Amino acid sequence: MKKVLTIIALAGVLFLESNSASAQAQKYLNIGGAGTGFYGSIEFPVSSAITLAPLFSTDYNFNSLVFAGKGNYYLDNVFDLDSAWDIYAGVNLGWRLETGNDGFNWGLQVGARWFWSDKWGINGEVGGGSGVLGGVGLTMKM
Repeated sequence: MKKVLTIIALAGVLFLESNSASAQAQKYLNIGGAGTGFYGSIEFPVSSAITLAPLFSTDYNFNSLVFAGKGNYYLDNVFDLDSAWDIYAGVNLGWRLETGNDGFNWGLQVGARWFWSDKWGINGEVGGGSGVLGGVGLTMKM
């Protein structure tokens, strides 16, 4: 387990300094909740349409903790969207700490954002797999 967490942390550090995006993918802080808990992530652009993010989620009782890395591909140009909107799809990989059920975590997600100002927006995401399953929350452009 320590090796997996070390790899996830190292991947997050490697991408913290990446600011090479020139189009829709930007640096975003996402926080929110779902029916079972809450989540937080910071996305870092690695190209004009791709972000990578360290991700944390938990249930409201802190009985289940997920530490993961998340990658998203932005489809804004495919759908020719207004700049206030983002649509993305991606994958997440990580580690789940849960009493009697620790283990590798994976998932797929599809999401959208709408920005009501230059800095703030609302996000919604759905997902599947054993990983983070989505939710609704706030996004801040950093």
